[in-house]
Amino acid sequence: MAPLTYLKSLFILQLLMGFVFVVSGLIINFIQLCTCILWPINKQLYRRINCRLSYSLWSQLVMLLEWWSGTDCTLYTEQSTVDMFGKEHVIVILNHNFEIDFLCGWTMCERFGILGSSKVLAKHELLKVPLIGWTWYFLEIVFCKRKWEEDRKTVFKGLTRLKDYPECMWFLLYCEGTRFTEEKHQISMQVAESKGLPQLKYHLLPRTKGFTTTLSCLKGTVSAVYDVTLNFKDNQTPTLLGIVNGKQYKADMSVRRFPVEDIPDDEKECANWLHKLYQEKDALQEYYNKEGKFPGPTIIPRRRLWTLLNFLFWATLLLSPLINFACGVVVSGSPLLIIGFIIFLFIASIAIRRLIGVTEVKKTGSSYGNQGAKKQN
Repeated sequence: MAPLTYLKSLFILQLLMGFVFVVSGLIINFIQLCTCILWPINKQLYRRINCRLSYSLWSQLVMLLEWWSGTDCTLYTEQSTVDMFGKEHVIVILNHNFEIDFLCGWTMCERFGILGSSKVLAKHELLKVPLIGWTWYFLEIVFCKRKWEEDRKTVFKGLTRLKDYPECMWFLLYCEGTRFTEEKHQISMQVAESKGLPQLKYHLLPRTKGFTTTLSCLKGTVSAVYDVTLNFKDNQTPTLLGIVNGKQYKADMSVRRFPVEDIPDDEKECANWLHKLYQEKDALQEYYNKEGKFPGPTIIPRRRLWTLLNFLFWATLLLSPLINFACGVVVSGSPLLIIGFIIFLFIASIAIRRLIGVTEVKKTGSSYGNQGAKKQN
């Protein structure tokens, strides 16, 4: 095992990195809470500040992908499409097959300077998750319970409020609604057959309501829809734990740009447009599995130093007092202090592991196809 690989696998080092993320996140959440007094005075200033604060937290995860694991992200797209990145408000449609698909999306946001202002239509359960849900709340993320009767008013209000957002915004949508698994795929294709829709091999049937509503509410604000299809070289199945352990992956992303004016205004026609898009995404995945790449020219955006510098800032700020305290505990020789410190590390490791568990495919908490869970909800 190479020295660097061994170093990345050390639990104590991973724990310290997790400590930096959690504590810096709590500090950032507290600062975000303090900025709420700005909302009635200067809403746009509040938004700009919170974009930078959220960037300071999310970029630590991007740093893990880019610098710690060294994962490569290659774009298959036209240069004319890349030239528009970071210069317009857009809706991004991404397939939901992998535990780190959100991280690959964030990496692209980071490399084009819009990580802090990226948005998502998130499930309501995430609002209760410390750091993630709390940061998103201050960032005006739209949360939904995936029950349209209850979500209608909340979603319309949240989306309409974003129409005057001052920063370039990428609004990420997982139109499939949940991560792909074979069990969910079988159920989804049964639904497709009952509705007379074409079968999909690599995707779940898209839920059109979220897309049509988002596009309708943000029309006049967003100028395009980016269709992003993600896959990994050599049939890799990446995980966030793999990233934390320093494992390198090679991600490929096919990106297509559709101007908003080319998408139908009528809700039914717009839904049909989305179904056709997913048939094309399926064909792209089929091509990738046969050829080992997506069609079209390749572009590899350069990673920026900001994510690494941001993490080093927080690590220097937070680890110095922690290390000094640990040394003091050891020097004192007090059994109570030593036991207390060990308990603190144990609790911290559990908390960090539970945060990682939020991304795991088998622990997403989705009731997709589970009628019993739906009735209970």
